[in-house]
Amino acid sequence: MSQIATGVKARKPRIHSRAHAGTIADIMWPPVTTVGQHDHVAAAAYLMKRAGTTALLVLDAQTSQPAGIITEADITRATTTSIRDTAKIMTTRHFRHLPVAGEAGLLGVVDIIDVCRALIGADEG
Repeated sequence: MSQIATGVKARKPRIHSRAHAGTIADIMWPPVTTVGQHDHVAAAAYLMKRAGTTALLVLDAQTSQPAGIITEADITRATTTSIRDTAKIMTTRHFRHLPVAGEAGLLGVVDIIDVCRALIGADEG
């Protein structure tokens, strides 16, 4: 299930005149926004927009430990991607759905059936 940490605010890194003497804790941006490993990519896009962030920590479904990161670039790449390139992405990465996002945020979702229909229609035309 998707999670979002409470109290998410606009992020502003702390700047120190002697940053090299500090620790990671001095420059990190809490709280962390997370998404579950099996959550839909559209849910990740929604959480990113809501939290005002460009990346989410992906948690393992069984252990709730970090399993990876999903970034805005992973999601928004679909907006200007050709149908043929989208098909390549979906087949090589085993995705059945991709969110379509633009500057205004999440625009929609495309699934493998949509891509197949478009490719078949293009080949027939």
